[in-house]
Amino acid sequence: MSIKPPPSNWFQAPSGNERLWIGLALMWCLIMFVMMPFWHLRGQQNSTGEAYAISPRDFQAQVEQFVERNQVGSEGHDPIVEPPPGGDAYLLARMWSWYPILQLQAGETYRLHISSLDIQHGFSLLPMNMNFQIIPGYDHVLTITPQAPGEYTIVCNEFCGIDHHRMIGKIIVK
Repeated sequence: MSIKPPPSNWFQAPSGNERLWIGLALMWCLIMFVMMPFWHLRGQQNSTGEAYAISPRDFQAQVEQFVERNQVGSEGHDPIVEPPPGGDAYLLARMWSWYPILQLQAGETYRLHISSLDIQHGFSLLPMNMNFQIIPGYDHVLTITPQAPGEYTIVCNEFCGIDHHRMIGKIIVK
């Protein structure tokens, strides 16, 4: 049996509900086309775009110095670190933890340096809409100003191995 071409009148223009759904899909495409640049410019959801190349071991040494200078307590085995208002804060992603726990002041602006020690991780700050890829060898700098006191959860949203589900960190805002 050979493959036969379709009959010459096989195509029929959309009609009825099919036209409605095609129209709705095109309208949604136009809305998204307009909203993406709008949120980029006005939504205040974008990082500063600041990133520097650094070896993972050098970044780990910076984090350890930061912890040594600014530790104010501990929770279990994790140090709680409070950087000076307006200063730099460091956060290290590694299998399967965020290190250290940060304690920040509401209304103060910080430069948050984030990097990974081993593999790619995802930084998602809940319940806010922050989502960044954290890659070893790069110091990603985010400028943040926490507004409301509380405890905010950091979740890794990039699968990083068998204990990925336990990779949860914390930022405490006073």
